[in-house]
Amino acid sequence: MDLSVLTQYLDVLIVGICLCVGFIVKKWVKDVDNKYIPTIVAILGLVLKIVFYFDNGITLELILSGLLSGLASTGLYEAFRNLIGGNE
Repeated sequence: MDLSVLTQYLDVLIVGICLCVGFIVKKWVKDVDNKYIPTIVAILGLVLKIVFYFDNGITLELILSGLLSGLASTGLYEAFRNLIGGNE
């Protein structure tokens, strides 16, 4: 199954914002368990996508793009952490 079709739904700006917010939550908010960070950034990605592109109406593509962009930030963080060899 080829998942490369999903890349058309990524919004780089939202991925970057969610990456930064997820990093801040992980490093600075000690009361948040790591298992909740993907949910936080997914919801943040959805909210940002709706705020940025609300004039076009809320569609399934908009929802998918927001959620996927938020979750992609989690994967990007993990890939970068593994690349530099960080173990936490």
